[in-house]
Amino acid sequence: MKKRDTLGARMRKYREQREISRAQLAEDTGLTEAFLESLEEDDVYPSIGPLQKVARAFGVRLGTFMDDKITRDPIISRAGERTTDLTMHKARNSRAELVYHSLGKGKSDRNMEPFYIEIMPDEKDAEHKLSSHQGEEFILVMKGRLLVIYGREEHVLEAGDTVYYNSVVPHHVGAYGDEPAEIVAVIYYP
Repeated sequence: MKKRDTLGARMRKYREQREISRAQLAEDTGLTEAFLESLEEDDVYPSIGPLQKVARAFGVRLGTFMDDKITRDPIISRAGERTTDLTMHKARNSRAELVYHSLGKGKSDRNMEPFYIEIMPDEKDAEHKLSSHQGEEFILVMKGRLLVIYGREEHVLEAGDTVYYNSVVPHHVGAYGDEPAEIVAVIYYP
């Protein structure tokens, strides 16, 4: 992916086009200027929560940072033709933890964000960082086992299992055990 096509570069482009300073964006999102700079420089790979805050501040949907195609219906995503739209890492140059494939790419007027997500297993004794954001999430486990921490509850889901929850409650989703997991997740932002 060329530097100008990265998630951070797209976010910087939207900020600059709207003539919003990082200081103003920090105030609008509740995120620090340093975090926003790291995000724009692709030095940090955040969870969905901070990305949603930036999207809301710009008045755009989250998927805008992954694609900017015009609307067309119906949207068909063929398994063998999916491309990686977003990869999240704990730190720069570390292995990918989450690989997102947008299933709604091309539909600019969507109200949900559907993804096929590959989740790599955590390192041994890794701390599970909880996040929260407005909206709801629906997840279908396609392969492997999935750890879902929702508030103080922990659940392990198997292939074929689903979970649907209010994402305002602090939560974590990750591969359970030593094998990767694959899920279909639909995120709704009101």
